[in-house]
Amino acid sequence: MKSSNPVFARSAEFNGRGGAVANDPSQWQVDLGGSPTHTERGTGRMTMDTVVEKTGITLLVLAVVAGITWVMIGDLGSDATASDAYGRAFTFAIGGALIGLVLAFVNSFKKVVSPALVLAYAVFEGVFVGAFSKVIAAFVGDASIVFQAIVGTMVAFGGTLAAYKFFNIQVTAKFRKVVMISVFAFFGATMLNLLLSWTGVVDDGGIRGFNTLGLLVSCAAVVLAVFMLILDFDYIEQGVAAGLPERESWRAAFGLTVTLVWLYIEILRILAILRGD
Repeated sequence: MKSSNPVFARSAEFNGRGGAVANDPSQWQVDLGGSPTHTERGTGRMTMDTVVEKTGITLLVLAVVAGITWVMIGDLGSDATASDAYGRAFTFAIGGALIGLVLAFVNSFKKVVSPALVLAYAVFEGVFVGAFSKVIAAFVGDASIVFQAIVGTMVAFGGTLAAYKFFNIQVTAKFRKVVMISVFAFFGATMLNLLLSWTGVVDDGGIRGFNTLGLLVSCAAVVLAVFMLILDFDYIEQGVAAGLPERESWRAAFGLTVTLVWLYIEILRILAILRGD
């Protein structure tokens, strides 16, 4: 079960290097005699329930921190205190994004998953999400856009999961490779665009501006995020079938959280561009 996803690639269990896990799917066994198996809770194995539980905890921490950050920033209106509020918002957004990015790399390339580091990522990513959402809401003059983006993210997640299960989507090695190359290319282009924007080489945010080009890029990013969700579902399903240790549920939760945050940000950008003047 060799993984090309950086979130899972360093895991010995996800790549069949864990001694207790069979590499060949034909060797995976399910006990039909009534004794507990790794598909049930309380067996010390990763299950769908443990993945849902750990993902729920991670997303709850992220949402709570995002809400606290939103309140701490204050009013981004036109009064005398607005400049201070904008300063806090940009400080929180940049700080949260940078620290969250570092923690994302640490969690992605760490061989043994650390629940504490996964939750730390959720905290700092929550700071970024809360600050970014606040700025976007002020940009369009309507805080309800955040709720719309959350609903859009939930619909995209539910629709992708339903399509994955009902249409029995098969994830091939070629599909994984194409998606991961596309994701890394997108990330590299985004980082380069950010550098060029900061140095003044490109104007209006370049490919990530709030314009028609930015809209097209965000739409492409949503498609990539949906493909990443499919990879996440596949890795989780295979991990449960292989009977991975329960701690790997935190790795699965981290992978899903990274993808869902990316999906939310891109949907929020699309809504903001469509509603901008």
